[in-house]
Amino acid sequence: MTVSAFDHPLLSQLVGDDEVAAYFGFEAELFAAVAFESALAESCAEAGLISHESARAIVTGLGTFRPDMARLAAGTRRDGLMVPDLVTQMRAHIGAPHGHHLHFGATSQDVTDTGLVLRLAEVLGVMDKRLECLIEALKETERRYGAHRLTGVTRMQRALPISVADRMRTWIAPLERHRARLAELKPRLIVLQLGGAVGTLHAFNGLGETVARIMATRLGLGLPVHPWHVERDNLAEFANWLSLVSGALGKMGQDLLLMAQNSLGEAIFIDGGGSSAIPHKQNPIAAEILVTLARFNAVLLAAMHGAQIQENERSGSAWTLEWLVLPQMAVATAGGVKRATEMMGSVAALGR
Repeated sequence: MTVSAFDHPLLSQLVGDDEVAAYFGFEAELFAAVAFESALAESCAEAGLISHESARAIVTGLGTFRPDMARLAAGTRRDGLMVPDLVTQMRAHIGAPHGHHLHFGATSQDVTDTGLVLRLAEVLGVMDKRLECLIEALKETERRYGAHRLTGVTRMQRALPISVADRMRTWIAPLERHRARLAELKPRLIVLQLGGAVGTLHAFNGLGETVARIMATRLGLGLPVHPWHVERDNLAEFANWLSLVSGALGKMGQDLLLMAQNSLGEAIFIDGGGSSAIPHKQNPIAAEILVTLARFNAVLLAAMHGAQIQENERSGSAWTLEWLVLPQMAVATAGGVKRATEMMGSVAALGR
């Protein structure tokens, strides 16, 4: 077993999601860093802080840049993040006299945080489309089985008769609200971070706000009221959304697990998981995974809330905690939505 199940060659197929995981991989991170530095150079040139010739040389040079990974790994271990050594390598690759204009006025956190939201913008798009597909799959299942009867259960005790549609309403409605929440949080999350060494834009000679405005437009990002380098509520809000979605899926999975019990037979799947000891068993694996991922994200959410505690103008420890937690939460949620949609396609019967 690897340190993370999301990186395991087998378990990742159970709990992970290759498409969304790729947005947190090194290649995506490097691409975002290059996009940041290119946009910064062009924006500084437009504001008159560096020459257009330097900006063109930077953009052209970055187009062929590949880092020395051994040096970058050593630099990351030394500096606590990859950006300082990455910038050094980029400047050397661009060369004199233009290389020293790279990263003008910026700091490592600007590259890292803006690079993150550039990638999260793509992740949000994937999430929204997948939720749309899942909601439609649930509604199609409701159209097929909604009139069937179930025994309503309260506090694990038989109550009054209900329909399949009654129960499915409690699965669909939260997901529709979560799609609406995603649209609401996006303008707060997908925003530029540009603040310089201490978040005051001091190195831009009074033109920091101009550079930020130009840069946000170039990158297709929102422009915050001011740099948010120690205001992490945007990321905590996104983590909360991820946990809410996972929780909704977990409730659906838990219901289906109970409905699939042999003694009830209220849910039947055509491709349940097999058993090494009892070949005829059809285990509701997908439903189990939804419950697991919901509990996993509920636990990790506390860590993202803890990462909001940032000392003064930058926190290395809280920042690093985000890197450990947020990618796993995003992959778990994306994988859960995909798995739930697939599961709806395997439903052979609901209710009676």
